[in-house]
Amino acid sequence: MSSEFSRRDFLRYSGATGAAAFVAATLAACSGGPASTGSVGAGSNKDLITAVIGYGNDQSWDPTQTASAFAMAGIQHVYEGLLDTDPITREPYPALATALPSDLNATSWTFTLREGAKWHDGQPVTADDVVFTFQRVLDPEANVLVGNFFRAWLQEVKKTGERTVELVLKFPFPDAAPRLTIAKIMPKHVFGQPGAWDQAKGGKAVGSGPYKLVQHNPKSNTAFEAFDGYNGPRPATVRKMNWLTIVDASARVAKISGGSAEAQIADNIPYANVDQLKQQGLSVEGGKGMNHMFLMFNTAAKPFDDVRVRQALHYAIDKRKIIDVALKGHGTASSSFLNEGHPDHQRASVVYDYDPDKAKALLKEAGVSGLTVNLMAVNVSWIADCLPTIASSWEAVGVKTTLEPQDTAALFTKMDQFQDYQVVAAASNPNQFGMDADLILHYNYVPGGLWMKYSHWDGTDDAKKLFAMMDEASKETDPARKRDLIHKYLDLVAEKAVLYPVVHNELMTAWDPKKISGVRAQPYPGINLLQAKRT
Repeated sequence: MSSEFSRRDFLRYSGATGAAAFVAATLAACSGGPASTGSVGAGSNKDLITAVIGYGNDQSWDPTQTASAFAMAGIQHVYEGLLDTDPITREPYPALATALPSDLNATSWTFTLREGAKWHDGQPVTADDVVFTFQRVLDPEANVLVGNFFRAWLQEVKKTGERTVELVLKFPFPDAAPRLTIAKIMPKHVFGQPGAWDQAKGGKAVGSGPYKLVQHNPKSNTAFEAFDGYNGPRPATVRKMNWLTIVDASARVAKISGGSAEAQIADNIPYANVDQLKQQGLSVEGGKGMNHMFLMFNTAAKPFDDVRVRQALHYAIDKRKIIDVALKGHGTASSSFLNEGHPDHQRASVVYDYDPDKAKALLKEAGVSGLTVNLMAVNVSWIADCLPTIASSWEAVGVKTTLEPQDTAALFTKMDQFQDYQVVAAASNPNQFGMDADLILHYNYVPGGLWMKYSHWDGTDDAKKLFAMMDEASKETDPARKRDLIHKYLDLVAEKAVLYPVVHNELMTAWDPKKISGVRAQPYPGINLLQAKRT
C-alpha cells in the first residue's frame, strides 16, 4: 500500500469521528444472505449476545489501519497481540506470547508464542506471522496508521525459532508493553496474498482470538461465533454474538428498551436517555477518558495563522454552558490536551477558561475586526448539540459565525482534497489505542501525519520544536524527568492551539443486568465482551 493511500485513509476510517462510508462486500467466507439484525429478543437465546454499537460499521477492518470504533472493538475479540491489555485498567497480559517481558527497560525482548495457537482457518500461528505483521507496521512505504505508535522506538522484529521472536528496541521504552496490543498479529498465508489488505479493509478477518467473524454486513451488523480452536487466556463466554450498527440515537435506545428489547447492551447512550433507561432497570454507567470535541484551525488561512486569534476563539467559548446544556453535566472543560483523570495530567501553562474580555483583547491585539467564521463540523449527535453554544459565544465577542455540520464522510473528503476551510469541530479519542501520553500525542501530532497536513502546521518552526520535544520525552527512561518533558510539550500544544480540545465528555454504556454480567463501561467508543456472560 502506498503512503499516499494511507494518508488519505487515516481519518476516513476513524469511527471516533463517525468516519466516512466504505461499503464493503460481505465476507468471502460467509454463506447465505445477511445475518439476522437481532430480532430474536433479548432473553430467548442464552447462547447469544446481541449488542448495539452507536457508530458506523462501514469502515476498515484492517487492524493496522483502522480507527473505527466498531471495527476496533470487534478486532479485540477476533485478533490477538503478543500482549493484550485489560480494556479498563489497560494493564498488559500475555496473549499470543506466553509471558510479559522480564525487564521493561531492556532494549531486546524475546517472546515465545503460545503452543497450539491456531488461526481461525486451522493453520498454526508461527513466528513468521509475527515478523510479517511487524514488517507492515514498520514499513515507511505502507505508512499504516498504527506505525505512528511504533516507528519511533522499535527497530525490528526478528524470528529466532518457529515459535520465538525478538523485538529489538532503539532505546529503552517501558510503555512498549501495553503498546503491543495495538499490533494485532495477522496470518502471513492469508494477508500476504495479492489484494488481501483491501479485503481486510472490506471486512475479511482471520485471527487467532476467541471469536471468529462469520458474517459482515457493513450497513447493518457483524456476527461472531466462538472459535473452538482457541486455547488462550480469555476464551469465548457465549457461542454467538451479533453486533448491530445503529448510528441514530433514538433507534439505538429503542433497541435496548422495554420488554421486547432485542439487545442486552448498547454503547454511546444519549445523555437525555440515561434516567429513562435506569428506570427500566438497566445499568447505565459512564467512562471518563480522553474522548473530546476539538477545534482544528487551518493555519494556512488568515487570520488563523496568528496564534492570538486561535487562542481568542478558545477563550470566547462558554464551556460551562456546553457541559450543562449539551452534555447534561457529563463533561469537563479541557485544562490540558489530556483529560483530568489521566495519570500525566497537569493544568497547562495556558488554560482557556471562559474569558470573553480576554478574547476581545486578543483579537484587537491581532488587528482583527469584523471576522466571519464558517465552522465546519461532524454531525455526531453530541457534537451537534455543542455547536449552538460555540456560535453564540463567538457572536458575543464580535465574530460572526455560520455553522456547517455535515456527514463526516463529506467533511473529511474535503479535508482529503485539501479544500480550503477555516475551522473544524470534531470528536476524537486516542484512548482507543492506549493510555500513555506519548501515544496520545502521536495520534494527532506526528511529522507528516494527516492531522498536521489538514492544519497546514507540520512544516512550521513551532511544529519542529514540538516534535523534537516529543522525541526527547520518548527516549527518557527516568519517570520523573519523562513526566516533566511531557508537561513541557503539552504546554506548547496548549499555547499554539492548532488542534486542541474544548471539552472532554463521558461515554455512556447501558446493559440489562438480568441478561448479561461482567460488563464494564469503558472510556472510549465501543464495548469489550471478553469477560461478559449471559445470565
